[in-house]
Amino acid sequence: MSDHQKTEGDQSATQDSMRPESPEAAAHPRRLKSFVIRSGRKTAGQQAAYDTLWPKLGLDPGTPLRDSRSPGRESAPLVIEVGFGMGQSLAEMALAAPETDFVGIEVHPPGVGSLCLQIQTSEIGNIRIYQHDAVEVFEGCVDDASVDRIQVYFPDPWHKKRHHKRRLIQPEFTAMLAAKLKPGGLLHLATDWEHYAHHMYDVLAAEPTLENLAEDKFVERPEWRPETKFERRGQKLGHGVYDLLFRKR
Repeated sequence: MSDHQKTEGDQSATQDSMRPESPEAAAHPRRLKSFVIRSGRKTAGQQAAYDTLWPKLGLDPGTPLRDSRSPGRESAPLVIEVGFGMGQSLAEMALAAPETDFVGIEVHPPGVGSLCLQIQTSEIGNIRIYQHDAVEVFEGCVDDASVDRIQVYFPDPWHKKRHHKRRLIQPEFTAMLAAKLKPGGLLHLATDWEHYAHHMYDVLAAEPTLENLAEDKFVERPEWRPETKFERRGQKLGHGVYDLLFRKR
């Protein structure tokens, strides 16, 4: 999930707070997912781009990623983004690095449609898309030690304490991401929620296969991550932005 999804997360949290957790739910916790279901429709332009490009860009969650890479680019650097939101930063990164293959994972239909429209408008040729749960994609489609960089930017912070268990960055998911990285591969996270930033750091620092590239906890925004409108708006309001960059040992 991306920065634009925080509002929905807050709405979901509010709705959940109105429903007491049943004994059955407490005894059988839900399986970790990388998203919450949100409402929304593609615009006409997004739908048209999606209809045109999806047969070429869409990735089947039942097929290994290695079998979906373009002929002749099997050895190109591979970057996977979890929760690309409306896709602006992912499109910008792909345009800036045509030698790299980018794979975006997003479940929100308007976000997928938006990225398809940007790919069509800018004639971007190095992005493929999963419209599926990221946990299941990594479990079923991505080989171990096959990814050069995994990035998760501005996931839902689930800021209320009782909802912290819903946060995406947890030890189990982090260990799975680390396993998918090549030796020397990078795991790059970013958030504008300070408490979540420290939670992220604690989780990543506890993963024995990862090492922090920061002198302390956080790094300056790497040049490959574009600054978003959401981020600039937050900075004007005095919000900090925290980047974490860890390397596979």
